[in-house]
Amino acid sequence: MSDTSAPSQGWAIWITGLPGCGKSSLARAVREALEGRGVRVEILEMDARRKAWFPQPTYSAEERARAYALLVDEAVALTQQGRNVIIDATAPTLAMRQAARERLQRFAEVHVRCSVETAMRREDSRLQGKVMAGLYRKALERKATGRQFEGLGLVPGVDVPFEENPQAEVIVDGEIEGVEQARNKVLDHLSARM
Repeated sequence: MSDTSAPSQGWAIWITGLPGCGKSSLARAVREALEGRGVRVEILEMDARRKAWFPQPTYSAEERARAYALLVDEAVALTQQGRNVIIDATAPTLAMRQAARERLQRFAEVHVRCSVETAMRREDSRLQGKVMAGLYRKALERKATGRQFEGLGLVPGVDVPFEENPQAEVIVDGEIEGVEQARNKVLDHLSARM
């Protein structure tokens, strides 16, 4: 006899913070640890999703709002299928993350907090990939000189503020906590509350 009952609701955690703060490294570390324990997890990485949804992204406010709405829709659909999700996305406004909180039954926000200077230093060492290399440097140059860079949208921390949530379920100090320590904080939260 087959089991026709609906799968249990999956959970979602949203790892947020400035570009270059370490979101993706933390997401991969959490997934690896959970999968080592037999827990399947899918990472929804905004940078990859945006390229699929918008092959020539403009990073306009309208496009950004649509991209985050699509990301939340995908997370909701996956958790309703009983799948666990790590959302790896900056989401610079509280409203973007609140939309997920309102729609996802089992949700936690993980904020990787670091200074713009630290994020810039980390991001500068990143190779061109899903995100433009030298993102902060180019945004600062644009701000100072007016020079335009094709494909460079509004950069959180430079052009638009990053709105912190002091009530985030997990706050990582990205200035002093390494990936292993941050991963353990997230795993502790998941064990206790999800």
